[in-house]
Amino acid sequence: MGLGRAIRKNFVANVSENYLEIHLFWAGKGTCCIPVQGYYGPLISAIHVASDFVSTVPGILPSTPGVLPSTPGEKSKLGLIVEFLGMGPRPNTFSYAELRSATEDFNPSNKLGEGGFGPVFKGTLSDGRIVAVKQLSVASHQGKSQFVTEISTISAVQHRNLVKLYGCCIDGDRRLLVYEYLENRSLDQALFGKSNLRLDWPTRFSVCLGTARGLAYLHEESRPRIVHRDVKASNILIDGELCPKISDFGLAKLYDDTKTHISTRVAGTIGYLAPEYAMRGHLTEKADVFGFGVVALEILSGRPNSDNSLDTEKIYLLEWAWTLHENNQSLRLVDPTLTEFDEGEAARVIAVSFLCTQASPMMRPSMSRVVAMLAGDIEVGVVTSKPSYLTDWNFKDITSNFLSEEDRKQRGDNSNSNSQLGDPIPSPVNVTETMLGGIIGDGR
Repeated sequence: MGLGRAIRKNFVANVSENYLEIHLFWAGKGTCCIPVQGYYGPLISAIHVASDFVSTVPGILPSTPGVLPSTPGEKSKLGLIVEFLGMGPRPNTFSYAELRSATEDFNPSNKLGEGGFGPVFKGTLSDGRIVAVKQLSVASHQGKSQFVTEISTISAVQHRNLVKLYGCCIDGDRRLLVYEYLENRSLDQALFGKSNLRLDWPTRFSVCLGTARGLAYLHEESRPRIVHRDVKASNILIDGELCPKISDFGLAKLYDDTKTHISTRVAGTIGYLAPEYAMRGHLTEKADVFGFGVVALEILSGRPNSDNSLDTEKIYLLEWAWTLHENNQSLRLVDPTLTEFDEGEAARVIAVSFLCTQASPMMRPSMSRVVAMLAGDIEVGVVTSKPSYLTDWNFKDITSNFLSEEDRKQRGDNSNSNSQLGDPIPSPVNVTETMLGGIIGDGR
């Protein structure tokens, strides 16, 4: 109980990679009468952390209380720094000169690809670390806010199946993100024949399960909860140990536990968009579940979600998967290049994909249940009927004036009798077929 005086204890801790973790465990002790009898207060009332060194990182202003910059440029820079300080975990900061040197002045030969907000380059830091530098385009819409969102989001989460953010750079209008470099690039390159990496069945199943675990963490364990909004094969990277890591949180949307959904500007990739999100902007974590269902089928089949080079009935992966399922031939969907695979695991992946891509968000499982179903810890639910968005898309408007010649022959074209009535009334192009091409026709 003591005399009501504060007791201060000092500890020295070594900080690495710009993070200090403090774990507190309740030992069954605490006050019962401070400030008054019956008040149960904490044993520790406050924690103060102070560094014992002066930062030498270029571009970061010294923290001198009461002194504000006078020029507009300095005020702008300070404003962005203040945003960082209010975000929680603060990423490491790199100078632009350091990143320019690391990427050999952003040499095109080091370009890894083009992200949603700018190009990504491979670089080597002065300490020997190989990194991926994402250069935010100045012309990107809402560039600054998206930049801050991405930094705060990735800095707040740490998981084996999420790409690690090393730090960032702010230099005038230039803003860059520095990620860990993953040598095996993206999942779509491995699956669709754009790289020399060949994934056998155990690896594919592991990638599917790891991706599900990463999304489950974002949806249910991360605080705040995070909806990725752009789950697709090109946003899943593969490290040297063939472990999947979800990348590109530039489109991530944070929301409070008290909110069930967010109506927002649709941002994502056609082909992976859930119907309620694509059509109404209705966003919950179930939009990510839908995207995962599509990715899982791509992993299993080794083909993108739409491929116009295939026969008509095979163009759209989801539609083809359901056709096989209705004919009790689901395992024909498995990539024919796989010499062997586990039929039980493959059947679970297909069944889980069907659950994840249900038309109603409420019918889709949470990602934690997806993980449990894939791992075989719980039974996979049975889906008995094809989603309405697929049955609607298959409908053909027999009144349309744009029917193919083949369709006309199948109908037994009555053009002779119709000609007596004059020109037929033009019918609008079949909306459902147009929707099919528009929503998933371009996706990959």
